[in-house]
Amino acid sequence: MPVYGIPDDLIVVNLDSIYPELKGKRLRGRLEGRVLKPYDDAATINAQGLNAPVIAWLTDPMDVQFLQIQGSGRVSLEDGSQLRLGYADQNGRPYRAIGRWLVEQGQLKKEDVTMGSIAAWAKAHPERVSELLASNPSYVFFARNPDSNEGPRGSLNVPLTPGYSVAIDRKVIPLGSLLWLSTTRPDGSSVVRPVAAQDTGGAIAGEVRADLFWGTGDEAGKLAGDMKQKGNIWLLWPKGMPLPQSTETVPATTPAPASH
Repeated sequence: MPVYGIPDDLIVVNLDSIYPELKGKRLRGRLEGRVLKPYDDAATINAQGLNAPVIAWLTDPMDVQFLQIQGSGRVSLEDGSQLRLGYADQNGRPYRAIGRWLVEQGQLKKEDVTMGSIAAWAKAHPERVSELLASNPSYVFFARNPDSNEGPRGSLNVPLTPGYSVAIDRKVIPLGSLLWLSTTRPDGSSVVRPVAAQDTGGAIAGEVRADLFWGTGDEAGKLAGDMKQKGNIWLLWPKGMPLPQSTETVPATTPAPASH
């Protein structure tokens, strides 16, 4: 299955350039004549393909889906070399968790949903993989990143640091801010530390949701896939400085998922 770069016909409109009250909002689509129409959803793209650059081909369609969920990754090629891929853009469709679809279909229990359990289900039910992938209309486009030892770059365009960079909902937590995180790993061991809000993601919505970046490799991938812990996050803000409007209602001690 192909990993696509940004299609030439993808139109992105920054709405706050027209309506300041829509800060951070973007509209994505394609032009049909003089009318901007919604861009194809994932089911259409997977079935019909795209007139877009192909950055890599992956054998397993689930690997493409997990790459899109993570937003970055390394692809091992047949000659032993690797490609570093990072998020470039998205089709404008809302993200819907494929694990939720499996729960709704009665295929998995909510408490059993992990990246590993989803992959195992797909391997056992290859005839339903297309149906599973179609349940998430969002589709992510990628770009090649320079080959280096630094981590992938997040929404701030700075390298992410394993264990200390988190993705947040920028509508409620300012990008670049410092947070205090208190949660656990899947094995129950504590994770209590300062973290930096350096990335965003389509699956991350709400005042107290943060996805912790664990790094690159099989061990980090398994940890990220198993992570669905409750926890607390506090926004660290200079005393006396007004909070941004979007963070005024953030409850400091509400349990928050800490994954990725």
